[in-house]
Amino acid sequence: MRFLPVNLDALLVELADLDQTLALLASLQRDPLPGVQELVPAAQTIFVRFRPAATNAAALVRNIAGRDISQRAERSSILVEIPVQYDGEDLNEVAQMLGITPEEVVRRHTGSEYTVAFTGFAPGFAYLSGGHPSLNVPRRSTPRTRIPAGAVGLAGAFSGVYPQASPGGWQIIGVTPLAMWDLARSQPALLQPGYRVRFVDIATQNIATCASNTCARGLKDSDAVVAPTAVMDMTASIQGTRGTGSAGPQGSPPARGLAETRSVEPGGVSLYVRATGLQTLFQDLGRHGQAGQGVSASGAMDPSALKAANRLVGNASNAAALETVGGGLQIHSLGDNVVAVTGADAPLTLTTAAGRRWAVPRYQAVALADGDTLAVGQPEAGARCYLAVRGGFAEPQVMDSCATDTLAQVGPPPLAAGDVLGVRPALASAVVGSTELPPDDLPTLAQDVVLDVVLGPRTDWFSAEAVARLAAQRWQVTAQSNRVGLRLAGEVPLDRAITGELPSEGTALGALQVPPSGQPVLFLADHPLTGGYPVIAAVAPYDLDRAGQIPVGAWLRFNPIRSFAELSPSV
Repeated sequence: MRFLPVNLDALLVELADLDQTLALLASLQRDPLPGVQELVPAAQTIFVRFRPAATNAAALVRNIAGRDISQRAERSSILVEIPVQYDGEDLNEVAQMLGITPEEVVRRHTGSEYTVAFTGFAPGFAYLSGGHPSLNVPRRSTPRTRIPAGAVGLAGAFSGVYPQASPGGWQIIGVTPLAMWDLARSQPALLQPGYRVRFVDIATQNIATCASNTCARGLKDSDAVVAPTAVMDMTASIQGTRGTGSAGPQGSPPARGLAETRSVEPGGVSLYVRATGLQTLFQDLGRHGQAGQGVSASGAMDPSALKAANRLVGNASNAAALETVGGGLQIHSLGDNVVAVTGADAPLTLTTAAGRRWAVPRYQAVALADGDTLAVGQPEAGARCYLAVRGGFAEPQVMDSCATDTLAQVGPPPLAAGDVLGVRPALASAVVGSTELPPDDLPTLAQDVVLDVVLGPRTDWFSAEAVARLAAQRWQVTAQSNRVGLRLAGEVPLDRAITGELPSEGTALGALQVPPSGQPVLFLADHPLTGGYPVIAAVAPYDLDRAGQIPVGAWLRFNPIRSFAELSPSV
């Protein structure tokens, strides 16, 4: 094993092959380590995120290094049969690469049983191992910009099914009508790590029909063979549901109509959205613990600001609030409400029903009378504001959270002008907080933003000059940045010492991933669970809130707080 630093609260365990990875994962799941919060397995690595108050990297390394990984992990008793129409646009090309007929490709693909090794890339996307050894083909040299939901593909030694339409570089050999991801199920991801999978050719075989109640339960029964009927109507189920509306294409969040009043009680209070600005989303502290379904945490870009807004109006700190980027949000009070706005240094203006107008402070509870409108102006420092309302928003949760993950398309849809947002009654015991002091170090365009970083886990994939350049050079935040990450541009890109392909591995919040362009991407709240480009460093946890407030156009500098070195079990 190799133990590589990721951040002050995470490390990466690298192993020789997939069998060792699965054996270690089984050991860590069977005998979990105190303080470990998340495990993300991949082809040859396990990403380990831990709570520093409960453990430390040295203790984890010593324990993990002593684990027995000589035995293969036990396979699940659950078998899922996936019907496939083998007419993919790359089927003939794959056959030519292997020197066989397309019919033989199908025979080999359906003739082996697979195991779900790990999940990642997108919610419900499972990396399937154990197929015919000859079906080892490279990814396409140029990825497609859009692959349809249900596409069945090959990449390296893995097979997989795209849960929703997305870009991708896998070789597509067919399509299945079976939904890999469906939020209407109690367990949205059809395939879980350890499940056994068999592909069945729709054109040549009859597929047994499973009882509809078994499918709906999300494969909870043990010793089950699940072989859903190959009917094309099932393609609709991949869309799932989000919030209170029906889903859009490929599971995207639905749009809300102007008259929709999400969970507004008769006679209750609510907030009417007059304008949303650039983007306004529901966010809370995220949906943790869903890595097994390929879902990352998401959540507020500046969790401290979200907690403060809730504190000011007497809510629990993890309650959902509105996150808005830039200026332009306008909220109209229907009934009497108490709100608070935190985060970016943006001017707030209250306008009464009679037309009187005045400025109100941020980081302070503000009483809104019926008919009042609160407007958020363009921030002078920072990028994102958080608006909480006393009692909390009556927004349905998706997978135990109201966080909107813009990459994975999980969670409530973005707000639209005309939405009416229900407000829950406040608890009698809830106390509106006193005024709080806003942060005094919000990022601006006028000064370089300095972020501490921890080098690793793939710093040694870069030249010594590139590692030095990461800290010495200024990096500007480009207009292509969003909640997934800040795309950075520097005068001289970072060149690699190792140019081979890196197998996908777990990625951390704050990771600085470097694609072939050499221009880093700073992963933020909606980053993918796994990634295939090397990570040179990660922003220290205590600087992540500031990173979430960096505006487009700002200049960054990175300050490594320690040199890169593998973690030793002897330490």
